[in-house]
Amino acid sequence: MIMAPVERETVVVNRGGGGGAIIAIVLALLIIVGGYFLFFNGNGGSGSVDVDVPAVNVDVVPDGQ
Repeated sequence: MIMAPVERETVVVNRGGGGGAIIAIVLALLIIVGGYFLFFNGNGGSGSVDVDVPAVNVDVVPDGQ
């Protein structure tokens, strides 16, 4: 006796939860606020960076050419 394969129906249920959208908005706000503090430092300063460069002395002796 050969039995026919059982056919099944796939039912997709969309519950419509907005959790993913809320998480995406919160993450976007955190990235924006973090970028503001990283690049603008939150104090409206001059934005310049002080770099101490040591003096370099090179002794050059002319060889008479």
